[in-house]
Amino acid sequence: MLSAFVLSQGRLIQIPIESAADLARPEVFWVDLVDPTDAERDLVESVFRYELPEDEDLEDIEESARCYVDHAGLHLNSYFLHQDSEGAANVTVSFLLNRGRLLTMRQEELAVFRLFRLRARVQPGFVENAEDVLLGIYAVAVEYDADVLEGVYTKLESVSARVLKGGDALNDEGMAETVSDIAQQEDINGKVRLDLMDTRRSLSFLLRSRSLNHEQETDLREILRDLESLNNHTAFLFDKINFLMDAVMGLINLAQSKIIKIFSIASVVFLPPTVIASTYGMNFQMMPELNWELGYPFAIALMILSGIAPYWFFKRKGWL
Repeated sequence: MLSAFVLSQGRLIQIPIESAADLARPEVFWVDLVDPTDAERDLVESVFRYELPEDEDLEDIEESARCYVDHAGLHLNSYFLHQDSEGAANVTVSFLLNRGRLLTMRQEELAVFRLFRLRARVQPGFVENAEDVLLGIYAVAVEYDADVLEGVYTKLESVSARVLKGGDALNDEGMAETVSDIAQQEDINGKVRLDLMDTRRSLSFLLRSRSLNHEQETDLREILRDLESLNNHTAFLFDKINFLMDAVMGLINLAQSKIIKIFSIASVVFLPPTVIASTYGMNFQMMPELNWELGYPFAIALMILSGIAPYWFFKRKGWL
């Protein structure tokens, strides 16, 4: 999908693109590509005089080539977080800033871009040029990451309450669900941290490029400070995740220990009756109880008492 934007009364407005002339209009300062077709790629390449990367190339960009400047302009390739029903993923977005025009390209639509377009459309003066669009997208991305981290913290709080409450959470199904929830939040937190680190690198490069005015550089430094605070928060969440995982593993070990404890006590309880039964099962001729009329009931009673005695002792000690 190909989208082009202009300013109208200080608001961001999308215009229809039917030809290269529409795209080359001087008032068009932002061109956005989402999983473009071959025809859309050819159209943009003819106007920007820049060969767009293929989808697989966009995902396999080398670390050393994520931020650079060449004849086409300033290039930034950054991770942006994408969440759906299947989980979270980092999607690479390619930015090209050249002569007051911004070209963005990605493989799928992102919530960050939708939110930015909404704000720029309803708030007059939210953006004034291509550099404002670039900074605005990164600012919204940081806010989006903050919201995701808040969601991770809320989910971990519910997991903590479930673990502390016990009950059904301590059975096999509850434990499996709890471990799965913790692992999922760890995965999301890790992707947010990678997103933040990559964004900080891109913004630092943008700051060094001297492509912004003084006010925009001030805004960029504010974004970097927000990034730093969010990075610290991800570290806190990792500590919380590790604590919860250790707590759950401890509960699992306790549950397994109780099972082993039951088997151990059962073996001790049945050991004396087994000894008595083995003794009277030897059938020696000189055993006086063999000819005793009450010998059989006596042996049964003795085995029962010898089994009850250890059980009573363990119960009194509080081991059961």
